[in-house]
Amino acid sequence: MNKAELITSMSEKSGLTKKDAEVAVKAFIESVQEALEGGDKVQLVGFGTFETRERAAREGRNPRTKETIQIPASKAPVFKAGKEFKERVNK
Repeated sequence: MNKAELITSMSEKSGLTKKDAEVAVKAFIESVQEALEGGDKVQLVGFGTFETRERAAREGRNPRTKETIQIPASKAPVFKAGKEFKERVNK
């Protein structure tokens, strides 16, 4: 399912117009991104948790030249599915 299909599905299930559903999806995505940028996590009971995790600096290799390179530390956004969500997917 892509973004357009998600908007259509949300529109059908909620009775919103497609335009209103699109605004809702965009607002949700933007809100999650802003929360993660600020160091917060977004916890939706029954669905899951969006949070950031620290990745340590490490050594890597350039596959073309086999040269060793330093990969800097970074933050990565992650999603951890909630119990109810996992159970529903595993039916």
